[in-house]
Amino acid sequence: MNFLQFAVWGAYLTSMGTYLANVGLGSHIGLFYAMQGIVSLFMPAILGIIADRWVPAQRLLGLSHLLAALFMGGAGYYGMVSGENVEFIVLFAFYSVSVAFYMPTLALSNSVAYTALDKMHLDTVKSFPPIRTCGTIGFICSMWLVDLLGFQDNYMQFFMCAMWGVLLAIYANTLPECPVSREGAGKNRKSLVDALGLKAFLLFREKKMAIFFIFSMLLGVSLQITNGFANPFITSFNKIPEYANTFGVQHANLLISLSQISETCCILLIPFFLTRFGIKKVMLIAMIAWVLRFGLFGLGNPGDGVWMFILSMIVYGVAFDFFNVSGSLFVDKETDFSVRSSAQGLFIIMTNGFGATIGTLSAQWVVNRFVDFNSQQPQVDGWSNAWFVFSAYALIVAIAFALVFKYKHEKKER
Repeated sequence: MNFLQFAVWGAYLTSMGTYLANVGLGSHIGLFYAMQGIVSLFMPAILGIIADRWVPAQRLLGLSHLLAALFMGGAGYYGMVSGENVEFIVLFAFYSVSVAFYMPTLALSNSVAYTALDKMHLDTVKSFPPIRTCGTIGFICSMWLVDLLGFQDNYMQFFMCAMWGVLLAIYANTLPECPVSREGAGKNRKSLVDALGLKAFLLFREKKMAIFFIFSMLLGVSLQITNGFANPFITSFNKIPEYANTFGVQHANLLISLSQISETCCILLIPFFLTRFGIKKVMLIAMIAWVLRFGLFGLGNPGDGVWMFILSMIVYGVAFDFFNVSGSLFVDKETDFSVRSSAQGLFIIMTNGFGATIGTLSAQWVVNRFVDFNSQQPQVDGWSNAWFVFSAYALIVAIAFALVFKYKHEKKER
């Protein structure tokens, strides 16, 4: 299930920007990626309520993937029949509805997994992480398949995404039954405010948590930038003869997949770093990693500078995991049990909702300032300037976090 869940996403997440640039929609890449954050603000909560009260989670998971696949297939079909005459509003509409049904499945698949593990009397803390690793493997395999089949710069990546989605929609109906709560209104019935996790916003009354959540949003700005713009940036070197036939330009997705491989490995480092250095230093390490992630893109090239691209992919694992996973663990530790789930939801809203949405829209504005997608001339200098702007932003956030966030770490005795 986890393999298929993330194979759906991996089919287009890192390569869609190149396709959009090829059909004249390069100036709208940020809007496509921002839509994932926008729907994440409300759709997971809505489908979560439905799964809790009326439709078993595994059934809703299958239905959601089927609908997402149908609309993503619609996007692919529209791209196929339109050729280079793709209209933004039509493609964006198909895509938006698809991700509106896909994004909630990230939470639904977790619910299904936890239920299945509980039924087998297994410890979810120990058993789930290796299973979740299969998701990253699925994401990487899907990226590689799209690259090797020559789909990363055309509409076929949407059909590939739809194919994975249909497979999971069918498979979801074979998964263990998840219970629903069918009680009427009463003490056990959560209010809409509770179900949406809105009470967690009361955590902003505590200065330490308010500062942490604000910086989580500021750092969340960085999350989707390279997903949207790394592939079109690397493939743009094909306009320069000396780089046109390099491995990176010809197989940008394979090169970028090193980021996901690094992510899989770096998650194993978190317990050691978090225990030894504490959340503030670990978050600062993540922020510096984002500075390097963007800066190395600005300095590198697919030729003799490809080592900088590779190093950028490696530090991504630290940048992503040390922020996302460590931040989630910190929220779990610092919040009361009664609002723990809602607090986790708030962390996701601040990072993947507000942060990523603001980030992709702002990144699009920056890229449009430096890069002319309609020009036939190489835009390497413009791209480099954009990456340096992103790197400078991450550095400013890191410095501000170091000065403002106060937290004393107490090492645990062995």
